[in-house]
Amino acid sequence: MQRDAALDAVFTPVRTPTTFEETVERLGTAIRVGLLAPGSRLPAERELARELGISRSTLRQALTTLVQSGHLVSMRGRSGGTFVAEKPPLAEEAAGADVLLGEAASAILDNRVAVEAGAVLLACERAEREDLERLEDLVERMAKADDFEDYRRADIRFHIGVAEAARSPHLVTQMTEVQGRMSELIAQIAHPEQVLTHSNAQHRRLVRLLRKQEAASAVALMREHIEGTEHILAGLLPAPPD
Repeated sequence: MQRDAALDAVFTPVRTPTTFEETVERLGTAIRVGLLAPGSRLPAERELARELGISRSTLRQALTTLVQSGHLVSMRGRSGGTFVAEKPPLAEEAAGADVLLGEAASAILDNRVAVEAGAVLLACERAEREDLERLEDLVERMAKADDFEDYRRADIRFHIGVAEAARSPHLVTQMTEVQGRMSELIAQIAHPEQVLTHSNAQHRRLVRLLRKQEAASAVALMREHIEGTEHILAGLLPAPPD
């Protein structure tokens, strides 16, 4: 694959701790803006993992996500490999996405950081056993969800449940509002199984940290969780029409 400076920037090391999500963003954005053209072949897995500075298992997760979302196609055999789909999901397939991109989306995501971090901090101090058991039940519900709608309903209830565990009615109201706005953004993208599995593993870890009242680690994990969502949205949200 011949490269110019812009394409070279796609294949530079990815930072931690959101390597999986940032890899999805990096490749998804390159597809969306045309740096990776339809039908073009990605470098071999070993080479690509080396260039991005990530493990091959993390790379496989990211590539599987982009295959599931329709951005990439995986072909087997001697002439196989991973190729950009001939018709990846771009702007014309996402009516209304232009309203939610740019500053509006950034404002929603910034507000989410403030609300979620505050809820986690207070939940570490105030959560009772019943709160934690309810959160654990929701994690299991997400793990067993048959489709994205079931998963998302439990996901929303989980985040509102963290606010409820903070014993702050105002935070519950704010969390409900921000989850509604997040749903508008999330509705614009595909929902690959790899992304949901990774996200729910973070939910599970968060409940353990809440139970141990490890506030600093819990807030850091929630920030990582939110940042991961930001990367996924940036990688999979279609660009607005010209």
